[in-house]
Amino acid sequence: MNKQVCSFPILFALLALLIGTCAVVFPASAQAAPTSTGSITVSGTVASSYDAYQIFNANVVDGDNDAKIATDLVWASGAVRDAVLPVLHSAGMPNSQTTAQEAAEWLNTDSHLTSALSAQLARSLQSSGAVSVALNAGTAAELPCGYWLIVADDDAIAQGEAGTAPIMALVGGSAVTVKPKAATPKVAKNVLEDSTAAWQKAADATVGDDLYWRLSAAVPAGLTAYDTYAVRFVDTMSAGLDPSKVAASMHVYVAAGADGGFDAVPAGRDGRAGTEPAKGWTDITAQCATKVAADGTFTVRTGDLIAALGGADAFTAGARVVAVYNAPLNSACNHGIAKGNPNEVYLRYPRSPLADQSGDAGFTRTPSDDACAYTWDLALTKRGSDGDKPLPGAVLSIADDRGRTLAADGTWDAEGKATVTTGEDGRVTVSGVDSGKLEVRELKAPKGYTAFKGTRSVTVKADGLDVKQVAAAKPKLTITAESPLRADSADGSTGSLEASIINTPTGTPPSIFTGGFMPSTGDMAMYAAAAAAVAGAALIVVALLVKRGGGSHKE
Repeated sequence: MNKQVCSFPILFALLALLIGTCAVVFPASAQAAPTSTGSITVSGTVASSYDAYQIFNANVVDGDNDAKIATDLVWASGAVRDAVLPVLHSAGMPNSQTTAQEAAEWLNTDSHLTSALSAQLARSLQSSGAVSVALNAGTAAELPCGYWLIVADDDAIAQGEAGTAPIMALVGGSAVTVKPKAATPKVAKNVLEDSTAAWQKAADATVGDDLYWRLSAAVPAGLTAYDTYAVRFVDTMSAGLDPSKVAASMHVYVAAGADGGFDAVPAGRDGRAGTEPAKGWTDITAQCATKVAADGTFTVRTGDLIAALGGADAFTAGARVVAVYNAPLNSACNHGIAKGNPNEVYLRYPRSPLADQSGDAGFTRTPSDDACAYTWDLALTKRGSDGDKPLPGAVLSIADDRGRTLAADGTWDAEGKATVTTGEDGRVTVSGVDSGKLEVRELKAPKGYTAFKGTRSVTVKADGLDVKQVAAAKPKLTITAESPLRADSADGSTGSLEASIINTPTGTPPSIFTGGFMPSTGDMAMYAAAAAAVAGAALIVVALLVKRGGGSHKE
């Protein structure tokens, strides 16, 4: 009987679209299983252990150009044959073909052995009575010669890694090394900064105002072995964030392709995120489940992304998933940059194409990513120009850049009618405020003093919020004010800002500072220097007038 042979690559990488181009032809009658062995090592860091299933026994020798020659193929066992044949017949192999020779020839024709088919074979073998051999990553093992399907042990896949398709390897002859590939999703978190309408790693906001956060996941291309693919965001908010609006405000979107950005919805300078998806994005909120725990931790689980994108062909290019929700700062939030109010997320994703996605066991996770929100405190002190003493009883209207005015209880009146009155210490505190401009009007001056006319502004500015990582955020806090307001100090660590409103005693000429602003330096040095300069200029003018008056009298 003539024996026909074929030269093969060292391994069948099922992530590739082809196994080889040669036809495998076997003897018409089955032969005894070979007893020789070959060495195989699984490298890489995808998993620490693997299950190896032998599909065909064969005689294997080394050929030319690093190829191997396999002859006398037979089924490794009856259990393997019974597990593999139904899968191949469902994939298109004629039902009349049942021998190892016929199965190998069909697999090697027209690239039938795709990564999706390899995953189906692995599932069938795992659920059958077929016996596997355990392999430890990085350790050489001796296996009987033939074709082996190498499947990662899902429980041994590391965090931040993921198995893709199983690998078919031809063992025998010289030692074989295979390296499974991993395709790992990535997750990121951003917060919407209202002053720039940009999604950043850090932003500041007024306590209680809408504050939008964005979770984004990039699923890599090439995940062709998956029948379904779902991901789950796991979000942990700090105690300073209010979770009460999360579930109602949650919107989830998906787009095809791993690249292209995450601008799924428009964002405005009013600090709000839209809900209508941008071009190329699909709203899948109805297919997603959001669960918020009492401690503020919540999860957002998508439905099947393959189905959402219209099928496996679109999913092959990868996917982007975006979840947007509203979580304002609350009254317990940290003020200043020393702690801030961090918000952290990680992504759970399927361990491998063989993982059970109905529960938690079939998922692994990415490293965490975070974003942070800050808020500031501004104290305005009414002072007299005669000694800088604090003045109680001044009635003020303090408006933010949304037209709201500060009320006595610290809230903001949307109708703009609320006023505040300075206490015995002359102070009014604006607690938990966003950076930006506040407009101040004096409606009533303290007894014996004159109210300033019109409106004056005090401006809080936070630089350094737009960073790539929260850990690198070192915001610089500054304050400026229009006279007769005076910027006194700014402490970014605690978020404390100080400014004064200067009143002159009744009958006193208006201050020489009728416009402009005084920047804060953190103390009174600049103010004192400016005052000294003005006093010096006044003395010079008086001296000139006296000298001129004296000359006229003499004449």
